[in-house]
Amino acid sequence: MKLFTLLFGLLAVLATSVLAWDNQDHEIFDLVTELEASEGKGTTFYSWLDVPPTASTGDIAKAYRRKSMLLHPDKNPGVKGIHERFSRLGVISGILRNKEKRERYDFFYKNGVPTWRGTGYYYSRYRPGLGFVATFLVTVTSLLQYVVQRMNFKRDLARIDHITGKAKAAAWGPKMIPLTGQRKVRVNLGEAHDEDGNVLDSKWIDMVVNGEEVYFLEPNGDQILIDSSTATPPAIARTWFISLVKSLAFKAIGKKPADGQTEGGAAPEDSDAPQVDQNSDDSASVTGSEATGSEKPKGGPIATSKVGGKRRKAVKKR
Repeated sequence: MKLFTLLFGLLAVLATSVLAWDNQDHEIFDLVTELEASEGKGTTFYSWLDVPPTASTGDIAKAYRRKSMLLHPDKNPGVKGIHERFSRLGVISGILRNKEKRERYDFFYKNGVPTWRGTGYYYSRYRPGLGFVATFLVTVTSLLQYVVQRMNFKRDLARIDHITGKAKAAAWGPKMIPLTGQRKVRVNLGEAHDEDGNVLDSKWIDMVVNGEEVYFLEPNGDQILIDSSTATPPAIARTWFISLVKSLAFKAIGKKPADGQTEGGAAPEDSDAPQVDQNSDDSASVTGSEATGSEKPKGGPIATSKVGGKRRKAVKKR
């Protein structure tokens, strides 16, 4: 949330600065750039006319006449760029002799020409094509989606470490000394509170700790391995544009996506996986109950466990 707030604030500031520049400002930006490219870095309107910034309109007119005699194309036949320089001299002289335009130029003369001159300025001069704009938008939105994937992945890993840590603490005790054998524990994922702080509900789940591995224990006896592989890692292939291309390609050739993938190329979330409350209270307590490794299951089918999104038969204890 903080990231999006920061981006929104940055865009608001940028939009304000962009709206501050009008067509007159853009004209001055162009002239400053062209003048420095032609006459040398640091050349200003005043230095080119050889007048001080405090010169009167009459002084500027006299300076223009002197400069125009030197730069007139008829007196400089064959000189490369002389026509552009003579034309530029007339435009600059006109700006300095216009009160409003001169005030705008003086502002940039004292404060400097901005590096970022607004999207309208660059668009009007470079005018990117539809293909460039589409490519740019696809790239930016895909990168933003990838960044969100990375943030969610890190959050999920932290959540998994938190839950497995609670289960191990319940199974091994506060000293966290690993014990052999399978141990069944009950873990409190968190408590829901009302506006007054009263506890409304607690979410307890059964888990199994077997060595370093931690499993969710479902009511039907299924065990679902919980480790770093449970979280969905970020992938460029799962961004919206590539997923859309894959989906259209599969439909065009009449081919079904590979197992474990949707048409968009992303691995679907398993419906058997328990849903973890992301907003649970981290201060929730943990209680544990022990099941020895020699305990035999009573009746019913052999329990299965799911590892890495795939099910495998659990070994029946004898």
